[in-house]
Formats: sequence, C-alpha cells, structure tokens
Amino acid sequence: MTENTPLQQIADVAPKLAELSQQVLFGDIWRRSALSPRDRSLATLAALIALGREGQLAWHFDFGMSNGLTRPELIEIITHLAFYAGWPAAASALACLPKEEE
Repeated sequence: MTENTPLQQIADVAPKLAELSQQVLFGDIWRRSALSPRDRSLATLAALIALGREGQLAWHFDFGMSNGLTRPELIEIITHLAFYAGWPAAASALACLPKEEE
C-alpha cells in the first residue's frame, strides 16, 4: 500500500513537483545551516498562516513540533500573527491546529 503523505498526494498528480520538493526544498533548502529546522518551521508557519494556506497548515504544525516547536508556541505564533495577518487568518489557523493529546 502506498503511503498517503502530502508529498505522495502531489506525486500522484505531478511527479516532477514532488521530485523537486523532495530534492530541492527538503533536500537542500531545509538543510541549510543559516537557520535551524525549528526556525525554518517558524518562518514557514508564519507565511502559511499569513497567506491563508490552511491546506498546508496541519502537516506543517506537526512538522514544526517534530522540529522542536511546542503547542503553546504554535498558539503564540497564531496569536501574534492575528495582529499582522488578521483575525480571520488566525482563527483559520487555530482550526487547523492538531488537538491536544490527553
């Protein structure tokens, strides 16, 4: 069975885009040393929230947490961006935030 990751979903429709994402974006850009993976996650989440890209947020919230961000930090990022990106963008981002584990 094929894994149904966001990258696989892209590959099913646009194999070259998936290849470039894997090789260039995650194979090069995300590995550059000037920013840590945690900092790159912060920058990426800020851009996605500000641009209203809810379709990408759930995966990047999880990825950010795997890069060291905490749930309280994610909530703080959203709160902070409410004043720069707008309340609707913040509310939409909150709706994409993974549920807190009990």
